[in-house]
Amino acid sequence: MERALSGIRVIQLANFVAAPAATRYLADRGADVIIIEGVKGEPLRYSAVQEGRPQDQLENTTWEYLNGGKRCIALNLKDPAGKEAFMRLLDTADVLVTNWRQQALERAGLDYETLKERYPRLVYGMCTGYGMEGPDKDLPGYDMTAFLARGGYTHNLRRPGGPAMPMLAGLGDNNVGIALAAAIITALYGVQRSGRGDLVSVSLYGTAVYNMSIMLLAAQYDGDARRYPIDAHEYPNPLNGSYTTSDDRIIQCCMPDYNPRFDHFCRVIGRADLADSGKYYPQMEMVERGTLAELVTELEATFAAKTCAEWEDILRAGDIPYSRCYSWQEIVEDPQASASGCFYDLECESGNKLKITHTPGTFASETEIAVPRGPHIGENGPEILRELGYSEEEIEALQKSGAMFVQTPELAAEHRWEVV
Repeated sequence: MERALSGIRVIQLANFVAAPAATRYLADRGADVIIIEGVKGEPLRYSAVQEGRPQDQLENTTWEYLNGGKRCIALNLKDPAGKEAFMRLLDTADVLVTNWRQQALERAGLDYETLKERYPRLVYGMCTGYGMEGPDKDLPGYDMTAFLARGGYTHNLRRPGGPAMPMLAGLGDNNVGIALAAAIITALYGVQRSGRGDLVSVSLYGTAVYNMSIMLLAAQYDGDARRYPIDAHEYPNPLNGSYTTSDDRIIQCCMPDYNPRFDHFCRVIGRADLADSGKYYPQMEMVERGTLAELVTELEATFAAKTCAEWEDILRAGDIPYSRCYSWQEIVEDPQASASGCFYDLECESGNKLKITHTPGTFASETEIAVPRGPHIGENGPEILRELGYSEEEIEALQKSGAMFVQTPELAAEHRWEVV
């Protein structure tokens, strides 16, 4: 079945997570995504230690979720023959996606201003750390710095006076990837209408700022947003609180509309006395009279009296918006995640069968499509060059000269623990 982006060719001149997350979304929608990788492979192939998984090129889950369903050619772009192969491939492309820094692109002659004359219909997608303008536009940007730290997560999402919690790699990158994919698809629609390509740019920092919109807008007033990091007893809406159960699990509630829900919530949890006391309603008067911390303490004691399972039965029956706080293992095994298409099963070349995360979004017109595994370093190079008209002799010469590298599964198996 033809998918929405079938016939679109995307060149991925990018590494790590954010930009490949964007092109993975495009590949899932049918685009032919071709990864341009260095002849030694990109750093993401060797990031297993910090993620707590095996360093095995035959079972590389991080590579799979970002690059499954794509093809790969490994070229030395500093070699004239490698650069020529890249440019001939770009002749066939609709989209180029890169996260190279601007200075590096300019040195290689691959910046947008240089390429747009040769490729007037090209959609040029850039993923940056801090944006393309401003005093910090040339800083190196990763999600732990440009997104999580500078975007307000690390400082604000901790207990007052406490240390920062360990940040999670990829959390910001995945957000940016989906935003960049949306911008690219918008630009492709513009090409259809005007015949002109465009430069689209999405930054880690800018996406983090957008994600924090509610609190950033609130911080312009002298209110609770200016007092973060904030203690749970000072958070102005206890119905949005998290509470520990008797078996040391956490229940997260979410009722931003405090006043219309307060009475019902209290009766569902067996604390009608809280609603009837008059001390905790309406919300603004509760805050002004200083009984907020008292209510939080009462709710903490109430939730601590029952197990998580008991509370789930009660809250579900009462139609209260809540969730148990899940561990990673529970998410992998969650039947709702499987039923809603969050994962697909992959038979790894190591012989193990694992769940790999899907990009978000389903289409009624599509049945489930089997996703091919992610390519080895330069695995598809010969077939890609044949499509460009290269002869077998020319392909062999590129390999012998080191301008192109092709890693077979056998070579991958020999290099499970060290960089190729």
